[in-house]
Amino acid sequence: MRELVEVIAKALVDHPEEVVVTEREDGKALVIEVKVAESDMGKVIGKQGRIAKAIRSVVKAAAAKEDKKVIVDIA
Repeated sequence: MRELVEVIAKALVDHPEEVVVTEREDGKALVIEVKVAESDMGKVIGKQGRIAKAIRSVVKAAAAKEDKKVIVDIA
């Protein structure tokens, strides 16, 4: 899951070298935290959060195949 989010985030931003994706277990859920450069934050979130919602939908679909719950947090 981490690799999927990392590829998507790096494709969206101007500074892909500053994208940091971490993964941690939080109870029964897997939390994926995405950190990007301050100037790229808008590109990852999108207007009214549309891109962030799309990223979460793609990850949720991929996680459903593995019967996992995944939370994507953009920091």
